[in-house]
Amino acid sequence: MVICGVELTGSDAVVCLLNRDRGQFNLPECKVRKLSLPKNHSREDLQQFQAAFAELMAEHGVTHVAIKERMPKGKFAGGAISFKMEAAIQLITGTELTVTTLPPALIKSTLASNPLPVAFADTGLKAFQEAAFTAAYVGHLQS
Repeated sequence: MVICGVELTGSDAVVCLLNRDRGQFNLPECKVRKLSLPKNHSREDLQQFQAAFAELMAEHGVTHVAIKERMPKGKFAGGAISFKMEAAIQLITGTELTVTTLPPALIKSTLASNPLPVAFADTGLKAFQEAAFTAAYVGHLQS
């Protein structure tokens, strides 16, 4: 099963694909590291972002999306644009895509009981993809 981990930051959706086959994890080849929402944030821009995300998921056979949840208020609050992007991802229709949000506390407790099987530096991913990779890993353990 292929899961796409997502971290929403600013107007970008940082993605990381993680496959689990017979208990073994591997990283499918994916040239896309992030999808960006144009600065206007218009209805058409959101629809274009949603279509591009859905196309990426279909292209790689992704069945599950795990989004790292952002806090609605406080020091680590997510911006309004990131919540629009999350809604656009959650409202993708016409596919068998399951979307879940993972609270930071759940990610932390899951990693405490099931540490990553490999150091992030050894994955070959870019540093900014670490949160998306962790979300995909925890998404696999929660499904």
